[in-house]
Amino acid sequence: AGFIQIFITEEHIQKWIPKNKFMAVLMSCAVGAFFPACECGIVPIVRRLISKGVPLHAAIGFMLTGPLINPIVIVSTYMAFGNDMKIAGLRMVLGFLIAIIISLLVSLLFQGSQFKSGIHHEKSLENAKKQPFIKQFFNMLKHSIDEFFDMGKYLIIGAFLAAFVQTYVSTKTLFEIGNDVSSSILVMMLLAYILSLCSEADAFIGASFSAIFPDFSILAFLIFGPMIDLKNTIMLLGVFRFKFVMWLLFLVVSVIYISILILSKYI
Repeated sequence: AGFIQIFITEEHIQKWIPKNKFMAVLMSCAVGAFFPACECGIVPIVRRLISKGVPLHAAIGFMLTGPLINPIVIVSTYMAFGNDMKIAGLRMVLGFLIAIIISLLVSLLFQGSQFKSGIHHEKSLENAKKQPFIKQFFNMLKHSIDEFFDMGKYLIIGAFLAAFVQTYVSTKTLFEIGNDVSSSILVMMLLAYILSLCSEADAFIGASFSAIFPDFSILAFLIFGPMIDLKNTIMLLGVFRFKFVMWLLFLVVSVIYISILILSKYI
C-alpha cells in the first residue's frame, strides 16, 4: 500500500484500467491471481488502489482473487490433496469465475468508492518523478507504518473474535448439521468464516475434513474463506460503509453457494 501511494500516480491508474467494466473486472481478477497476498493483507492495498482512482468493482475483483488463486495458494492446495490437481484446478477456475460474477454484480449495485465518511480519496502529495529515489523510499516506509497502525487494530480485533469463536463454539454441532451436500456446503462455508485461516495454509485444514464431507463442500471451504472471513469482515468495516460490506458478504455467500450447488448436480 505504501508503494502504491508513492510510486503509482493517478495518471498510471487511468492508463492501465480499461474503461469497459467487464474488461476492468477481468484485468483486475487476472492481476490478483498472480499477486501473493493474504486476505487480511490485501484490504489496505485495495483501499489505496481505490483512493488512487481504481473503480470499486475492479478493486473488489483484485481483492477476491488475490488471496484465493495466487501461485502460492495453488501449489499448497495441490500438495495438501496428495499432489492431485483436481481440487486445486477447481479452486482456481471456479474461484476466478465467481470473483468475476461478484465484481460485476458490485458494478451494477454500487457507485463511487463506498468509503466510510472519515476516509477520502488521497491524491499524491507531490509528483513522484520530481522526488529523489531515497526520499520516495522513506515516504513509502512512512506510509507503510501509517497503514500498519491504521489497519492493524482491525486485524487484531478480528483475530481476537475468530479465536474466541474457535474456542467457545463447538464445531461438532456444525458437523452434525451437514448431513447432505446442500447443508454441508453451508457448514463448511460457515466454518471457513469462523476459523479465518490464512489462504496459504487453509488447504491442509480443508484436506483433513475429506473423510467427513464431500469434495464440493471442501471446495466451498477453500473458495469462501480466502474471499471473506471474520477478521477480514472487521477490516472491511474499518474502511467501507456497513451497508456495502453486508451486501458484499451476501453476494459472496450467495454466488459461491449457488455455483457449487449447481456444480455438484452436474459433475
